Amino acid sequence: MELDFMIVLFLIGLFASFVSGMLGVGGSIINYPLLLYIPVLLGVGSLSSSEVAGILAVQVFFATIGGMWAYKNDGYLNKSLILTMGISVLIGSFLGGFGSDSLSDSNINVIYGILATIAAIMMFVPKKQVDEQENREVTFNYLTAIISAFIVGIGAGIVGAAGAFLLVPIMLVILKIPTRVTIASSLAITFLSSIGSAAGKIITGQVLYGPAAVIIIASLLAAPIGANTGKRMNTKILRTILALLIFATAIKIWIDII
Repeated sequence: MELDFMIVLFLIGLFASFVSGMLGVGGSIINYPLLLYIPVLLGVGSLSSSEVAGILAVQVFFATIGGMWAYKNDGYLNKSLILTMGISVLIGSFLGGFGSDSLSDSNINVIYGILATIAAIMMFVPKKQVDEQENREVTFNYLTAIISAFIVGIGAGIVGAAGAFLLVPIMLVILKIPTRVTIASSLAITFLSSIGSAAGKIITGQVLYGPAAVIIIASLLAAPIGANTGKRMNTKILRTILALLIFATAIKIWIDII
């Protein structure tokens, strides 16, 4: 692996992991298009969709650890929500990651485009304000949480994501979880999801360990900083940033597919 390629990967990892920690997502929503397009644009190298998916499956595991650690003492981690959605998404992501070995790059891009489009639409749906609710008072529909997490897990496992870019709007819009509880808990849920997707990719030999190591180092450095920054930001600003990122990514992916 060339030095300039490593530097570009490291910088991409720093940026994406900072934003992922700040917004409570694993970073795939940002990393996927950056890794796919930026190295080619700069002429330092290239990665296929399946290679990017394999790298991200491992990277998200480490990025969510860093982000989750920053929230461990703040009272926003909802254990009931984490276990309910985490176990379900773990099973789904393993099935998606394992089965993705038989899919072409174009199929993976289509699935990513569908997931990003759904997430973008959901983020722009008005939601009832519940930010003033205490973590201990949070309630949600368990069946809806289990089914939605499992479905997201399958799709996310295919593209090497942990599914936070879909789980976050589901938690905000459908389950009506307060924003800060959503951001903190989603990091723990996506950590569990990343175990399944990473295991599926590793077992089927879809991971490039050199580029993955570079992205992982950047993730461990930047994700905790992003999480600490997010705790000091207005929740409306956080939701708006996430919605715009998802929307822009969905448009770019569909333009390339078409």
